[in-house]
Amino acid sequence: MPKQTPGAHVIVLGNEKGGSGKSTTAMHLIVGLLLEQRRVGCLDLDLRQATLSRYLANRGAFCERGGVRLAMPDHIRLDEAATEAMLDEAIATLTARNDVVVIDCPGSDSALSRRAHARADTLITPLNDSFIDFDVLAHVDSEGVKVVRPSHYAEMVWEQRKRRALERRAPIDWIVMRNRLSALDARNKRDIRHALDTLAQRVGFRIAPGFGERVIFRELFLKGLTLLDLRERGAGGGLTMSHVAARQEVRGLLQALRLPAAAAAAPAAPPMQSALLGTT
Repeated sequence: MPKQTPGAHVIVLGNEKGGSGKSTTAMHLIVGLLLEQRRVGCLDLDLRQATLSRYLANRGAFCERGGVRLAMPDHIRLDEAATEAMLDEAIATLTARNDVVVIDCPGSDSALSRRAHARADTLITPLNDSFIDFDVLAHVDSEGVKVVRPSHYAEMVWEQRKRRALERRAPIDWIVMRNRLSALDARNKRDIRHALDTLAQRVGFRIAPGFGERVIFRELFLKGLTLLDLRERGAGGGLTMSHVAARQEVRGLLQALRLPAAAAAAPAAPPMQSALLGTT
């Protein structure tokens, strides 16, 4: 497997269940990192749905229509005929010219997704706060108290960790991000926290707070915007208290990554590309 450029930190968004918020999280991380003056590359591995690629295309169209300048990443989208060798080439290209590379994986198991997980320095698994979604990580008893065994996804991550260890590479920093948290201290919320704490010790991940259930995250997609853009000139108006709280959630996740400090004056990222392989 090709080695990535030293200093290029690879962040993978992974969860073998759709609707967990991977692409929304990826987009907000990308913009947040760009605003920290980092050179950011991104790769969309959801070859059919391509939500991240569509999000970025909406962003480009919004900028063109309104004459607005917003930070853009160095983006690659693989086509449906992509192979593992093509994925390696894309990652090598992005790591050679960026500080951070964000990879958005599909909500299903695939050879490309497993290979991307093996390249992760940081793995973020967004998880909606329900036992239906927790089942992606582990199976629990009928009372929702005892973790019976890790799931296929947790076992897959463990396999990729062993692969990195054999290659004498740094271990994956796995972060499980609790999404769509209720403001109420409900029993279900406490039970999931207990199950996550138990599983974290067993399989080795950190727990980070994610994003609340806010309509604004879905509304911004059509314009390709994030909550971090709303104060930019021409990007869409003032902030409500709900927006401010949601921005704090995004900043909290960025801090939870514990990335090295950004360079003082990193050069601007190259123009966004629609693809390296396939249609450009």
